[in-house]
Amino acid sequence: MVQKVKVRLRPLVSKINLPTVLKTTILPGESIERLFIATQVGEIFYIGNGEIRTFLDIRPLVLKLGADGGYDERGLLGLAFHPKFYQNGLFYLHYSVAGTQGPGALHKTFKPNPCDPKTLNLKWENRETQYDHIDTVEEWVLQSNAQPQKRRTLLNLRRPFSNHNGFNSLNFSPETGRLVLTNGDGGSGFDPFNLSQDNLEIAGKIIEIDVEQNTNINSPPLVTRFNELPTSIQQTLSVMVKGVRNIPGISFQKVYQQYIKYAGNVGQNLVESIYSFVQYKPIPVSQIIQASSMNSELNEEGFINFGWRGWEGALPTSFISPCTDQPKTDEKTIAFYNESVSLSSNRLQPLTSYFHKDSRPDKFEGIAITGVQPYMGNGIPGLTGSVVFTDLAQKSHGVLAYTKVRPDGKQNDYSVIQTEYDFGSQSSFYVSLGTNLNQTSLYLGVYGSMKVTDYNKGTIFEIIQ
Repeated sequence: MVQKVKVRLRPLVSKINLPTVLKTTILPGESIERLFIATQVGEIFYIGNGEIRTFLDIRPLVLKLGADGGYDERGLLGLAFHPKFYQNGLFYLHYSVAGTQGPGALHKTFKPNPCDPKTLNLKWENRETQYDHIDTVEEWVLQSNAQPQKRRTLLNLRRPFSNHNGFNSLNFSPETGRLVLTNGDGGSGFDPFNLSQDNLEIAGKIIEIDVEQNTNINSPPLVTRFNELPTSIQQTLSVMVKGVRNIPGISFQKVYQQYIKYAGNVGQNLVESIYSFVQYKPIPVSQIIQASSMNSELNEEGFINFGWRGWEGALPTSFISPCTDQPKTDEKTIAFYNESVSLSSNRLQPLTSYFHKDSRPDKFEGIAITGVQPYMGNGIPGLTGSVVFTDLAQKSHGVLAYTKVRPDGKQNDYSVIQTEYDFGSQSSFYVSLGTNLNQTSLYLGVYGSMKVTDYNKGTIFEIIQ
């Protein structure tokens, strides 16, 4: 049973735009870790000597956000510093590109209907014209005594819809030294084209990128499938996980000379999930393409599958219809029964789940998981060795909670972390969670609105005892 923990929030920076990434690094020539903050609109700040300083401003490069009422899941979504950043100045960005707005892949809100097989087998047609926007992954360099400059583009990805692009989407693996892109299923709801389970599709995967290999291609083509990439880029990529819906990054916890990997998966209607795994067998993209071209089965033994869209966490994916004769009761219908069955034995069970409706005491009703970070410090003893997570909001205030990996590897419960801070009547959506290099500090990004067009409503806190 996990114990109750109480923490305080110490404000570090306020009145910034919506923070999508919080992480630390040591700048070349310095000796102290700085906290870096990337905002959704395209700014990157760091805290130095008690004041906030601009590291990079790419707002002109980022797609204009909030055109449909202010809520938006595009923008500057990923920032990662190379493990040797101190020596080589390399860092990586993932963002939605200005001027790439398209009409989208479907014109109406999609909902599967088990009585209408057409709705279960939709295809993404005319991809060159029927897409929402382009996301790019780029390598940049901080040169001595100079502004950061872009060095090359690693990927240019067409997205079918505006949502589910991942967030905090770039992180380096301390295990392999590779850049990890955590990539949502492309959006809408219920993954209408089932991209997350299709091995050739880039959407809905966690992908390792070997940035040490030079592809000799500085401007890759716009693609949606792995087999559309030039061979030299294919050879830098492997797929770590499939069956992802939307994801707030991946984090790594070193325990006894091995790394536990944690990843949250945002739910559809029922449940939010955190997955953990140690062993995994990444599949080189070249193998995926070869198997597809020969119509042969891909050996997926040891490969991690989160189970979406057949499974939403530990539950078969369902859609909810209100019962007309009982307004407080919902009917839940399995959306993709055959997929739920076929994925039932070869998917990873979540470490923990929490539900959108939950009447149990000491629990909360979730909306969307927004951060998952291990905590290895001693400053908050009740959390040492655990994994902390954030949910966007319960009513209008976010929630902190934590869980632990059980020695027997089975699913575990979670506990809400009691938080001492008075937000007053102001909404406080918990939008991001970060940590420092040795995972002894935790940072929380809070926003006062659900609209990215409501500017400067962000505060960054350190979570302390």
